[in-house]
Amino acid sequence: MRSTERNGVLERAVAIVGAFDERSPVLSLAELSRRSGLPKPTVHRLVGQLVALRVIDRAEDGYRLGMWLFELGELVPQHRTLSEAALPIMTDLYEATRLRIHLAVLSGIDVVYVQIVGGTAMRVASRPGGRLPAHATGVGKVILAYSPGAVVRSRIEAGLPRLTPRTITTPGALDSELRKIRSMGMALDLEESTVGLSCVAAPVFGSDRKVHGALSITGFTTGFDPGTLGPAVRTAAFTLSRVLRTSGL
Repeated sequence: MRSTERNGVLERAVAIVGAFDERSPVLSLAELSRRSGLPKPTVHRLVGQLVALRVIDRAEDGYRLGMWLFELGELVPQHRTLSEAALPIMTDLYEATRLRIHLAVLSGIDVVYVQIVGGTAMRVASRPGGRLPAHATGVGKVILAYSPGAVVRSRIEAGLPRLTPRTITTPGALDSELRKIRSMGMALDLEESTVGLSCVAAPVFGSDRKVHGALSITGFTTGFDPGTLGPAVRTAAFTLSRVLRTSGL
């Protein structure tokens, strides 16, 4: 098989895998065909191969991503190391606040949640391995605030979709918000990603002094006190940054 043919097969397989998201974890063949833009016979053939390789699993009403992908994801060095360093700090933060604690990193122009502690009763959009637009979350905004300008421009050029009535949707408002975050050293998400929930987030820096991710505390808006929780998450993020720095990560 020629190299161009192999690349074509890989691109089609990636298009099928990329059709799944947190809102649609199970998809039918027809939906996989529609989302990937591939003919149904092609999808049927490739899905059969992906099932045999454990990349995709059969479900009662369609197909879902296989556990093999999760197993591979756990081996990604950067996220695994960051998650391992963060877990005891996140656990302490949860014990002190009894609220949902997030660790997230930037992937392109979105945030990906790599570790979550507590708050299982909350109906939130975040989940381990889940992805959300960076401009619409506390962790995303605080990472953008300390990222190169080109990263922020890429997010703006891709659009600022509205997740709730309070989501920032204009470049000017986002720029103003990022300046405020840098002056405060933390970001607030006041029902910008999920109605009824708020969060406060702080940046995590590596030994290279670049932002590597963010920690956040999330809770129901009623009774949520950024004045108390902000210093707590900033202290936790500073502690994690120090751990990364002393470990050379």
